[in-house]
Amino acid sequence: MPRTITAGLDGSPESLTAADWAAREALLRDLPLHLVHALGRQPYAPLGGAPQPSLSPDEQIRRADRMLREAEAMIARRHPGLQITTDRVTEEPVTALLGAAGTADLLVLGSRCLGGVAGFLVGSVAQAVVAGSRRPVVLVRGGLRSEDERQPGGFGSGAAPFRDVVLGLNSAAPNDTVIGFAFEAASQRAARLRVVHGRSPELPYYDNGGDLNAELHDELTGEMHRALAEALEPWRHKFPGVEVTEQAVIGKAGSHLVEASRDASLVVVGRRWRRTPIGAAIGPVTHAVLHHAAAPVAVVPHA
Repeated sequence: MPRTITAGLDGSPESLTAADWAAREALLRDLPLHLVHALGRQPYAPLGGAPQPSLSPDEQIRRADRMLREAEAMIARRHPGLQITTDRVTEEPVTALLGAAGTADLLVLGSRCLGGVAGFLVGSVAQAVVAGSRRPVVLVRGGLRSEDERQPGGFGSGAAPFRDVVLGLNSAAPNDTVIGFAFEAASQRAARLRVVHGRSPELPYYDNGGDLNAELHDELTGEMHRALAEALEPWRHKFPGVEVTEQAVIGKAGSHLVEASRDASLVVVGRRWRRTPIGAAIGPVTHAVLHHAAAPVAVVPHA
């Protein structure tokens, strides 16, 4: 199978923003862009707009093909020279997107901004795909512009360096698949890699007041830094041009990653591939980041 960056299109503005981000990522990786639309659901209707009449199968196909052609033309104008392919599939969206993810380097989907501090709306389709995919999935917030990925002070998408790539990592169980993805993303962008690593302390680390004893705090963070240094050492050698900074976090890391995302071009988090009695799970940290991060979020599954 040829390598691609794949974007899911449903006709919404958010999916077009995600497709444009996917095009920029394809250029960074020197890969073609593949646009996918699933026919298993009626076309997108604007929030609060009038309900769309039911469409016949032929009308759905014509509308889907027109949407794909228009998206392809828009992206081709913005990114001359990018190889673009399109695909209209008949399955339901989750099935179609999981199938597309299985043959892609990366699957890109959109999420809707809720405004203020409310965060972003990650729809049921996107959540199911993130939870079920064995390949990395990136969620891109609606309204994201190419200049948002760059450090302030430049003009145009190529005039300023990229903001940091932020990696959220459990220092007690760092995973090479997730680390490698983040290093490669930082290298492609010539960006700094900021590693936010955390660990929840065991009960003996707390004093009687429920606070973490200062001496034990230092001991725990020292253990975290040593574990992280060991995990990162081979990747520093493989990517010597990537500058790495670290931020140790005691307790829940989700809020720290959300804060770091405000000055990031990409946030990378891992998701252990496992199934619970109620289906696949994405974990509390990944869930918090997906719904509140200001930057695109890459969820990297691992065993």
